[in-house]
Order: sequence, then structure tokens, then C-alpha cells
Amino acid sequence: MPCILHIETSTKVCSVALSEDGKLLYHHEDFDGPSHSETSGVYVDEALSFANSHAIPVDAVAVSMGPGSYTGLRIGVSLAKGVCYGRALPLIAVPTLKVLCVPVLLGKEELPEDALLVPMIDARRMEVYSAVYDRALKEIRPIQADIVTEETYKEYLDRGPVYFFGNGAMKCQTVIQHPNAHFIDGIHPLAKNMFPLAERSMHLEEFQDVAYFEPYYLKEFVAIKSKPLL
Repeated sequence: MPCILHIETSTKVCSVALSEDGKLLYHHEDFDGPSHSETSGVYVDEALSFANSHAIPVDAVAVSMGPGSYTGLRIGVSLAKGVCYGRALPLIAVPTLKVLCVPVLLGKEELPEDALLVPMIDARRMEVYSAVYDRALKEIRPIQADIVTEETYKEYLDRGPVYFFGNGAMKCQTVIQHPNAHFIDGIHPLAKNMFPLAERSMHLEEFQDVAYFEPYYLKEFVAIKSKPLL
């Protein structure tokens, strides 16, 4: 199996990991961000130094592609591209919302067969970036920006158990009070959870064009003009 460098910077958490043959060789997370421009490069250097010191050739770079923080995604993708160019490696893009699902699917809690997963990334106010997946990560509803009300996910909640998680989920807990709604705390998109998805893409040779790949922002970045000082 290949050795893959993983980079995740879509939220305030910055993380980097190195995996080989389905096992983690290195991982580092910083939960005190956002300071991705300062920490991500250091973690990547540490991961590559680990690979070099153990004579392990790195075969690809995987990056969390979004949605998420505009600045964070740009930093992560730029760093991934730099490593790909410098080492002539292929680039793998992993959907951030699917990365969030990995620890839920592999966690201690056994999910019902008919469970649906709704990973949520905080946008603003009562808005989140989310999608709906089944336990096989088949997309039941595509990624979109949702303004969360008690009706937003009702059609899925009426069918059976739905699990909400991610940094956008907790603020929705008081709004979504359906008996089939379950909330899982402490789930973040982390590089160490990217490798099952990245290895699958590697096996299928699902690579991105290093020159032209862009993160999936979902929404265009809007710069706010500063008000003049009085």
C-alpha cells in the first residue's frame, strides 16, 4: 500500500498526518488556531522528515478539499501543491464532510443499519455546510449551505435515526429536537482520519490536476470593505 501525506486545514484545527498500508506513521494536530500559515508547514516538514529518516518514499499528497474556511482551505491546498511540485507526486482531494464521517463510522458506538449521517461545518449564525450520507458514505443529499430550522432535515428524521456532528452541529441542538436526532460531540476534520478515503482514491487513481485544482469553497469569498474612521 502507498505512503500518503495528509493535510487538513478546513477549520480552526490544523492537522497533518502520514500513513502507509492503512496505518498511521505520524500525526500532529493544533486545536488552538487558526494559525495554519505558521503551523501547517512545520507539521509537513516533520512528517516528511519522519518518512525520510525511515527510508519510506512518499507516494502521494492528500488534502481536505472543503467546504470550510476560505483562508484555511487555500493554505492547505497551496501547501499540498507545493509538496506535489517539489517531489513530483500526485494530488488527492478528499471531501471534508466525508472526513468528518470517518471517526463516527469507526467509533465505539455502533450505528443502526438505517442510520443517516449529517456532518456539519459551521458557517455563520444558524448556517452550516452539510450533506446527508448513509453508512456506506453514499450521498443521500448533496453538499449545500443550510440555514437550520426544525424543518431542515425533517424528511430524513421522519425515516429513522440521523446523527449530527462537526463544529456546526452543537449550535443546532436546540433547534433540531426530533426524537430521531442524535448529536455526537468532539468530532473534527482531522488529517489522521483522511487515510481510508485517500487510499481508496489512490487505488482508483482518482488524482487532481496539480496546476488547476481549487478547493471546494461552496460559496464565493466576499471581502468586506472597512468603514471609514470618524
